[in-house]
Amino acid sequence: MAELHRHHHGRDPVVVWAAPGRVNLIGEHTDYNGGFVMPFALRQSAVVVASPQASGWTVASELTGERHHLGADQLQPGTGGWQAYLFGVVWALREAGHDVVPAALTLRSDVPVGAGLSSSAAIECAALGALADLSGLELDGLTRAKLAQRAENAYVGAPTGLLDQAASTLCTEGHMLFFDCDSLTGENIPLPLAQRGHEILVLDTNTPHSHVDGEYAERRAGCEEAARRLGVPTLRQVTDPEQALADLADDDRLHRYARHVLTENDRVLQAVTAGRDADFAALGPLLDASHVSMRQDYRITVATVDAAVETSREAGALGARMTGGGFGGCIIALCRAGESDRIGAAVADRFAREGWTAPDWFSVTPGPGARRVN
Repeated sequence: MAELHRHHHGRDPVVVWAAPGRVNLIGEHTDYNGGFVMPFALRQSAVVVASPQASGWTVASELTGERHHLGADQLQPGTGGWQAYLFGVVWALREAGHDVVPAALTLRSDVPVGAGLSSSAAIECAALGALADLSGLELDGLTRAKLAQRAENAYVGAPTGLLDQAASTLCTEGHMLFFDCDSLTGENIPLPLAQRGHEILVLDTNTPHSHVDGEYAERRAGCEEAARRLGVPTLRQVTDPEQALADLADDDRLHRYARHVLTENDRVLQAVTAGRDADFAALGPLLDASHVSMRQDYRITVATVDAAVETSREAGALGARMTGGGFGGCIIALCRAGESDRIGAAVADRFAREGWTAPDWFSVTPGPGARRVN
């Protein structure tokens, strides 16, 4: 990275920051509804190295070999491209009133892109850490998460909740993060997979998705409309789910969206109990039920994702679900130790028979959150 930075910018890096992607164990599309989520950090990360320069901000990418430069008066939301995730962080820091030193940044990442593993949040959180250090800003993890989310929402134009950025900045190694998106409080709960003879398979269906599209925004707008009809700020504030669903019965779309969010919040709370007890037998069925809800109520799965979940279960997974925003991307499967490769191969055989692009897969353990590494 130092050599790459010198190649693009002609100077040595001063700070090096890494920020992970994430797997959301359970709690999908609940974050922007003020609900509960339970992600953990991947070991795959984005890394940003940075050094000060005379003026403006210059960003370079290992993946594309490109370099882009913007001055302060050129930081405009909606500029597009991979560079928007870096420039968006500069913009968000400045919008929040922080003095950001002119800087050169170089990016590399091994978080799969378009797989629902939060590659964009990883980039944002790594860049934010590097820029904050260079600028002498002391920002806690939650503040950094909120600024990174601001960059994604307002600069990039993706209407995501806080889940991805909070996972990247607040997760700790060996733990899953139970995060309340209403109170913005979290608790890291041990996830002793290996110690209890289990592992989690992450399988990328290689069906790319994007949050900057109409489907994600439509689901969020539908949930906001349902909350307005129910007279609450967000669906999290619903105190009588049965009555709320009865009140929405005349609108199938809003009824389905609300039912997913309300039942998913309950599944997260059940998963917290299972997690604290390291009761993986109880966790598996919750993953299955979450996927059914995403498929039938929220309608955000696609054929490849559904087939991967179904085949994983048939091959012996204790539970499986899509993870991420939907319409493609990854699934996760809770497996007994040593079985993830066999289950991944079973899914690959199914994909070959269907004539689909071959999936990629790997097993995961919870990694550390965003951190300076030099």
